[in-house]
Amino acid sequence: MSRNFGLGQRDMSKAGRVALERDSRAKGLSFSTAATVSARWSSFVKNIHESGVRKMEDITGEHVKQYGRDLADRVEDGLMAASTAQNYVSAINTVMGIATGGAWKSISPTKDCEIMRRSFIRADAPGALDRLAYGRALDAVREELGPKSAAVVELCRELGLRSKEASLFDARSAVEEATERGFVTITEGTKGGLEREVPITTQEQANALVRAAAAQGDGRAVMPADADWRSWREGELRDARELVAEHTGGGLHDLRSAYACERYADLTGHAAPCAGGEIQDREVDAAAREQIAAELGHGRTDVAGAYVGGRR
Repeated sequence: MSRNFGLGQRDMSKAGRVALERDSRAKGLSFSTAATVSARWSSFVKNIHESGVRKMEDITGEHVKQYGRDLADRVEDGLMAASTAQNYVSAINTVMGIATGGAWKSISPTKDCEIMRRSFIRADAPGALDRLAYGRALDAVREELGPKSAAVVELCRELGLRSKEASLFDARSAVEEATERGFVTITEGTKGGLEREVPITTQEQANALVRAAAAQGDGRAVMPADADWRSWREGELRDARELVAEHTGGGLHDLRSAYACERYADLTGHAAPCAGGEIQDREVDAAAREQIAAELGHGRTDVAGAYVGGRR
């Protein structure tokens, strides 16, 4: 069989378009739909060309996951809608599924690439809300990967930071700011480049900042000075994510949910809805959600439902 699964084109973008055209003739897929999927496929092809991939037979699930995580970063930064990012990953699954005759193992935009769901209200408590399970996860990360990865995990859990924010965080300056002002300012890696303040109200937070500063050393951020964000995310940070998931059932994003649930309990006096709590005062609940959304770096209060549960 010739390259690109015998689709008659040496160029992967064109080969994908041929696969879609053949499938549309057989199944009645509309021309506009095929054209849209083809355009999304071409975007992926352009991306993996940079990694040296030149034929469809060499595309692996890891290539798609890495591309999907790039899209997830764009979603977190407010540069792309979650639904658009998910559709881009789905387009790859469609083309590769056709080209391989159904042998391709689909990549999940949400589970594998960590792209946020279109609309998600948390129904279950995050595993990291259990401090024993979280402690085991943190110990495993520190033992197997070292203090920098452990610092990122702690910052996600105790301050509610995104993994990128925690990686680019200047913990040394933050320790001084927390001592003087009672909060830390999050500036690097934030969604849309918007700064925000996170209050430091617990000893766990203070301890996490001190340990992160020690792990940072003389560097400008917690992340190693000789690493860029993408290589760090796809290397040691991905290993940390897997260790956290092994012990808590959720990845680094779930650590933010655990932070949000604890803050909700502090602000309302009862557990978050996803953790078995019942809303006792809707005005207090609304105020807590507004505060939590701000601390997590979201402009919309309704997003808090993805972290603490719904209002019903």
